[in-house]
Amino acid sequence: MSVIRFLHWLNDTTFSITMRDSTWAEPVVETIHVLTLTLFLGFTVLLDLRLLGLSMRRRRASEVMGELNPGLMGGFLVMIVTGVLLFCGDPVAFYNSIFFKVKMLMLLLAGLNVWLFNATVGRKMAEWDIDSVTPGSAKAAAVVSLVLWVAIVAAGRAIAYSLPPP
Repeated sequence: MSVIRFLHWLNDTTFSITMRDSTWAEPVVETIHVLTLTLFLGFTVLLDLRLLGLSMRRRRASEVMGELNPGLMGGFLVMIVTGVLLFCGDPVAFYNSIFFKVKMLMLLLAGLNVWLFNATVGRKMAEWDIDSVTPGSAKAAAVVSLVLWVAIVAAGRAIAYSLPPP
């Protein structure tokens, strides 16, 4: 089955029709998606600012990460679930949007950035954790994170303005 055939099948399911036609389903899911995004971005910015040495310099990076990670992970999980629900409401239109494709690419790059951080400089955090000066590679990961999340949010907003109204 091709991707387009699958998306047309998904578009015709009862769930997708309900998401699209319900007065409340899409607005409630989108509200949860956006509110969770603000929570997630707040924690992400705090963590990235710590890695850049612009805030909380007297606190260990591992402490900051340990305190923020539950909110980051929970927020990300809710964003993924609500994002999939929103996608199901009009999968063909989303798939055909260049902004959706850009957003998905940026999400993959953001995930790769987190993985690279954890696989490299994050593994050695105990060595530099107490220092007020963060290693350059950790700062680079923070800058990449901030840039990618700005791009993800911009692409997400552009999706809303590029799709035809329901």
